[in-house]
Amino acid sequence: MVGLPARGKTYIAQKVCRYLQWLSVSTKVFNVGNYRRKLHGAHQMHSFFDPHNTEGEIARNEAATEALGDMIKWFLEEDGTVAIFDATNSTRERRSMIINYCKKYDIQVMFIESVCQDESLILQNIMDVKLSSPDYKDMDPDKAAEDFRARISHYEEVYEPVNDKSSENDYTYIKLINVGSQVVINMIQGYLQSRIHGESVYNLEGKIGGDSSLSPRGRKYALALPDLIKANLGDQPLTVWTSTLKRTIETAKHLPYQKLHWKVLDELDAGVCDGMTYEEIEEKYPEDYNNRDEDKFNYRYRGGESYRDVVHRLEPVIMELERQQNILIIGHQAILRCIYAYFQKLSQDDLPYIKIPLHTVIQLTPKAYTCNEDRYKIDIDAVDTHREKPKKPSIKY
Repeated sequence: MVGLPARGKTYIAQKVCRYLQWLSVSTKVFNVGNYRRKLHGAHQMHSFFDPHNTEGEIARNEAATEALGDMIKWFLEEDGTVAIFDATNSTRERRSMIINYCKKYDIQVMFIESVCQDESLILQNIMDVKLSSPDYKDMDPDKAAEDFRARISHYEEVYEPVNDKSSENDYTYIKLINVGSQVVINMIQGYLQSRIHGESVYNLEGKIGGDSSLSPRGRKYALALPDLIKANLGDQPLTVWTSTLKRTIETAKHLPYQKLHWKVLDELDAGVCDGMTYEEIEEKYPEDYNNRDEDKFNYRYRGGESYRDVVHRLEPVIMELERQQNILIIGHQAILRCIYAYFQKLSQDDLPYIKIPLHTVIQLTPKAYTCNEDRYKIDIDAVDTHREKPKKPSIKY
């Protein structure tokens, strides 16, 4: 990462990490600020970051070097694929040091620089993120903001943007200007660099897949949903996304918002098992039933899909979600599990067993370090379609 403080670098780093992990790419963020706090304490005033403060510069370089060392160790010992070195990296000298350090281990480097000239966005970032960081814990907000602005000024004094008309002309980089309103790319190569739900009749019958309509209770939920959304969203704009299947479209029927129907949001394709209950699958396809319990994320139904397939199918949905504001997705169990796992950074082992209850709205609000979650349950009974993760039998020797 490259950029001045309060430009959203950590937010971008966490987004990239979450996205790549969701796609099964081994990814980890190394935040130099965390190393600085570990080595030298959290409560460093702005003078610590003054480029003329020799002791401060030595301490900051120590934190960066230790983070780089841990990053290389992670690559070599844990077979990591993508490491995100989250720091300002705001001078050519620092970026050159990173390049030379990584060359020793044949590690490719790409810089992502976040540039922001919009003062309102910078101020919002200071208030939303930095004042809640460990650096300013228990400090008066006004004094914290004043100190952080002084810290930014110190970095501005020596800041050198990534420049293709300098010694960095052969660097691989992406420059994001004003939260992506303009994007500049240079020497980008390779794949990685370029690249809720009402109860239905099938739910009542315990069947998977299919294209059934809502049950009577599901229709009651659809009628109650607009009041719930209005009470929590107010007059904010909202777009509703559904699949192309009846039950999601019927759930959205009474919502007075723009609606988009995505084929890619259709439920996981159960192939030859579509429309069957789990008991019927166990009886007719016992081997498949057992294989699915062994590795539910990778198990692919005969003529159908696996959870891994669905994750890749949903890639354009995730990309579009990251560009949107308020979106209500009315979807299916497997689909919502995959999307929920992306935002909450859950593992592949846990993803297929995430509990997504019917007649419930789950509100997710991504932040720089976390994703806030609120749940709103409408008091209309529904069957519990959740299946717990099977316990593996203990083996005694």
